[in-house]
Amino acid sequence: MIKNNQKYLNGLHVIIDALIITGSYMLAWWIKFETPLGNVKTGDFYLPMETYFGAIPYIVAAYLIIYRFCKLYTAKRGSGPGGELLRIMEANVLGAVGMTSVLFIIWQQHFSRSMIAMFVCFNIVLTSAFRLSLRGVLVIARRRGYNIKHVLLVGYSRAAEEYIDRVRSNPQWGYVVHAILDDVTPRGTLYKGIKVVGRIDNLKIILPENKLDEIAITLPLSQYSRLEDIVTQCEKSGVHTKFIPDYNSIIPSRPYTEDLMGLPVINIRHVPLTRMSNRAVKRSVDIVGALVGLILSSPLMLIIAILVKATSEGPIIFAQERIGRHNKPFRMYKFRSMRRAEGETAGAGWTVENDPRVTKVGKFIRRTSLDELPQLFNILRGDMSLVGPRPEQTRYVEEFKEKIPRYMIKHQVRPGLTGWAQVNGLRGDTSIERRIDYDLYYIENWTLEFDIRILFLTIFKGFVNKNAY
Repeated sequence: MIKNNQKYLNGLHVIIDALIITGSYMLAWWIKFETPLGNVKTGDFYLPMETYFGAIPYIVAAYLIIYRFCKLYTAKRGSGPGGELLRIMEANVLGAVGMTSVLFIIWQQHFSRSMIAMFVCFNIVLTSAFRLSLRGVLVIARRRGYNIKHVLLVGYSRAAEEYIDRVRSNPQWGYVVHAILDDVTPRGTLYKGIKVVGRIDNLKIILPENKLDEIAITLPLSQYSRLEDIVTQCEKSGVHTKFIPDYNSIIPSRPYTEDLMGLPVINIRHVPLTRMSNRAVKRSVDIVGALVGLILSSPLMLIIAILVKATSEGPIIFAQERIGRHNKPFRMYKFRSMRRAEGETAGAGWTVENDPRVTKVGKFIRRTSLDELPQLFNILRGDMSLVGPRPEQTRYVEEFKEKIPRYMIKHQVRPGLTGWAQVNGLRGDTSIERRIDYDLYYIENWTLEFDIRILFLTIFKGFVNKNAY
């Protein structure tokens, strides 16, 4: 029943999204050409209404494909509104770029670009309003007992506790955990209101009643010998079954499986960029992005170079050894932000607030991250990527790899000019442990869309660094 509801909900999304896209486009056309706000002057040449409206089916179809690519039709359980709103903006930016690119290719000069801009703005606002309203309706419905998933946990473990924690802290997901079955933990044991009500063999009595939407198998590692029998029982009853493994202390990431001639092999860590095709796509985007970045930022880089040279003695560019992909060292370039004597030994320690080594110009370019612009040349050389974990100095790598578990995993990919940790505020004097958590999430969940999202976030909130001294 729940699965059918999700199917109908996705269908409703597609239909209403198509109507919103059409309505936003027609509203933008009306404002542009039928109202004084459009600033269309008498005698100006513009395309007839039929030409604009004839493009609607193609625009709607393209946008729905982009929406699917941006994962706007995935289930809303377990996700927050912030991520969905960001994906809506990303999809519309991609749509606008696609529309203007097509107009450029077919050399259509008279199709109003300002109308496209209005359409994108209206579409973002109306689509976001619809999605937020729908979320609100679902939350209210679930609080009143509708569209609820009733869950039974089989096995008491850390995985069971973590599952209960997440479900209880997110009631809008619509999950209700009724009880736990376990062979070791005494009956009556409570965890945050969820009781152990019996042994695992009680499944034979509970499953035929057909009152559950899901069985979540949360066995501790010591009871994995029971797994096959439990799965068999659950599948005989037809109830949807999940397996939540209790190996976070052993494999602290998302594993993935591969088929070795019929033998499933579990890889401890999923790194999409180990695939040559993914690396080729990312490298192509890096080269194009670095070239475009150098062209657009060249006037600014020239001004910074003049200011650095004019306000303090020493070279304009400061090069420092960092550790890159496969633990290989490389020379990373930055605009010099410290006085010459100290700058040559800048690796002697972290900079601190009001650090006397930092010049006035250096303080500004460090705070705004403009000192990082020369790393576009590192990207062209292949030392770095536009997006990835930030590279660290050699001596700090040696220190951190002994103190922080999983630290060296970040070197399985190229370091980046910006990264998932950085756009989440983890820059400068912030927790290395938290940075590694974000870096590993990026490494294990890489997609081209994820890179675009990070670059998009960098533009709006990733440059200014309050922790840079």
